[in-house]
Amino acid sequence: MKRVIMVIAMITLSTTDAFAQAGEKTRTDNRSQISLGIKGGVNLSNVYDSEGENFVADSKLGFAIGGFLSLPLGRYFGIQPEVLFSQKGFKSTGTFLGSSYEMTRTSNFIDVPIYVSFKPVENISILFGPQFSYLMKQTDKFEGGTISATQENEFSNANIEKNIYGLAGGVDFNIDQIVYGLRAGWDVKNNNGDGTSDTPRYKNMWYQATIGYRF
Repeated sequence: MKRVIMVIAMITLSTTDAFAQAGEKTRTDNRSQISLGIKGGVNLSNVYDSEGENFVADSKLGFAIGGFLSLPLGRYFGIQPEVLFSQKGFKSTGTFLGSSYEMTRTSNFIDVPIYVSFKPVENISILFGPQFSYLMKQTDKFEGGTISATQENEFSNANIEKNIYGLAGGVDFNIDQIVYGLRAGWDVKNNNGDGTSDTPRYKNMWYQATIGYRF
C-alpha cells in the first residue's frame, strides 16, 4: 500500500508542471464545471488477516466498470461520487493430506466511493474518501487431487445501511475528455444495517487502474 501511494505521489509531482503548461496553452480549464463520466478497468485485489495470523494469499485480477459525477466546490475542490461494479477476491494454495490444492474466491461488489477531490491544476485530481461496498455474489472454486468443486452464493440487500465500510484514494489524470485513474483501497468495518458494526477478520484490499470518458 505504501509503495502504491509513493508511486502515485511521484507521478503526480512529475506530471503537474507538464499539465500546467498544457493548460496555459489551451486555456480550457473546466475545473468549475459539473461533469458526468463512465469508466472501466481492472482490480488487483487480495485479503489480509486483521488479527495478524500467518494467513498468506495471492492477489487476483478482476474488472471494474461504472460511472462518476464530478461536483465542483469552487475551482480547486470538489466532491466526486462513483458507482462501480467491482470484482475482488484472492487465490490460495497449499497441501492437505499430502495433496496440493488451489482455492480461488471471486466476490462481486457494488462499490460506492464518495471522494473529496483536490484539483491543483486542470489535468490532475487527487481524491480520497469513504467507500461503501455491497456484496452481490461470491464464488469459491476448489481444486485438489481428484476433487473439483464450485460453490456460488448470491446476496440480496434492500438495506443500504448494511455494507462494508472502507477507505479509498488515488489520482485522476484528465487529458481532454479522457480520464486515467489510479486507486487503492481497503476495508475497515462491517455495517450490520441496524446501527451496529464489527471488524471483519479478513479484509479486502485492492489496487485499481481505469480509463474513462468525461461528458
